[in-house]
Amino acid sequence: MQLTQDNVLDRKCLMPSQDMLLAGLVGRGIQRSRTPEMHMAEAAAHGMRSVYQIIDFDVFSGREPDLAEILSAAEMTGFNGLNVTYPFKIQVVPLLDALSANARAVGSVNTVVFRDGRRYGHNTDLWGFSESFHRGMEGVARRNVLLIGAGGAGVAVAHALADRGVENLLIFDVDRARAGNLAAQLKTNRPAMSAEVVDCLDSRSVSGVDGVVNATPIGMAKSPGSPLLADLLDPAMWVADIVYFPLETQLLKDARKIGCRVLPGSGMAIFQASRSFELLTGRPADPERLKATFDNFVGPCGT
Repeated sequence: MQLTQDNVLDRKCLMPSQDMLLAGLVGRGIQRSRTPEMHMAEAAAHGMRSVYQIIDFDVFSGREPDLAEILSAAEMTGFNGLNVTYPFKIQVVPLLDALSANARAVGSVNTVVFRDGRRYGHNTDLWGFSESFHRGMEGVARRNVLLIGAGGAGVAVAHALADRGVENLLIFDVDRARAGNLAAQLKTNRPAMSAEVVDCLDSRSVSGVDGVVNATPIGMAKSPGSPLLADLLDPAMWVADIVYFPLETQLLKDARKIGCRVLPGSGMAIFQASRSFELLTGRPADPERLKATFDNFVGPCGT
């Protein structure tokens, strides 16, 4: 499949060009996210004023609001929209009025645009991971790939891997039914790629695997560790992670140590933000400028 901007953006759902960006990121354990800085720096480069809030459910004091309340509050306050991350990318779908083609295909949303009294859901993770993989993993073997995680990010990554030529995808998730649902979804959406569920991560399930992708939150600052035992890695494998805080996850450390080719989560974060910024503002973003902001970011405690 040839990936173009039209595959990712539904033009009629774009926010008209704005002079101010008022947005936020909704999720859990996201205090170290670089998304706010990327969006605000890009807005400044366009001569726009901006306010971008982190809405972290892990730090609410008192009664925790539900996701529907957050969306309503943001909409009533005049937000352009919201970015959505773990664990709400699938939960947010029933709260929306319309979905772009990508979001509808994968059943997951990471960008919500408020426009004319309606809520439009988009998925820019698919293109974000696909573009990062294209630029960072050129020439790697793609016959058999293991995907760890079939949640909101995992479904987008799975479709992106199919679009980038993976022939057979092995899917593991602690929720086997969720992995099965993704395999069935891929058979409909990406029939050229075979997909099957693996029940555990052991030497047999990773035997003959060309590459491994972590699409779980394991490795994040709030969920340290690795989703795959280090002794299951092989130097011939390539290893990708979608986690970017920390940028060097335990999985990538283990993989790099034995000589695996690795792909950090920064690329996906930058390219999905590029598309998300355009959806929220109606203005094209510069990925190289976003990357510079990402690379220069200094967050809480100097991270």
